[in-house]
Amino acid sequence: MSTLADKRCVPCEGGVPALDAAACATLMPQLKPHWKLVKDGTALEARLSFKNYYHTTAFVNAAIYVAHREDHHPEMRFGYKDCSVEYWTHAVNGLTENDFICAAKLDALLE
Repeated sequence: MSTLADKRCVPCEGGVPALDAAACATLMPQLKPHWKLVKDGTALEARLSFKNYYHTTAFVNAAIYVAHREDHHPEMRFGYKDCSVEYWTHAVNGLTENDFICAAKLDALLE
């Protein structure tokens, strides 16, 4: 069985339903505890802390690479020692497996 981080995102142009609460509940244990369901379960968010600006920007740049490679882009905000990352699939106005795949890939960056 492959892990979420081993999977690749598939293009989503809409026309499919967003994941329901039960599907999200099944996928959440595969992510690190810093990921939370937000916006009534339609988005995933992680708030991360780092040692300094260098470590923060190194993570942000690596996350940008993941986004480019997967063609699935998060909303990101960062400062000197912190970064928040939010995923949702715009085309379905909710969560898809792509969001969980990218979150797992970011978790792998932190290991």
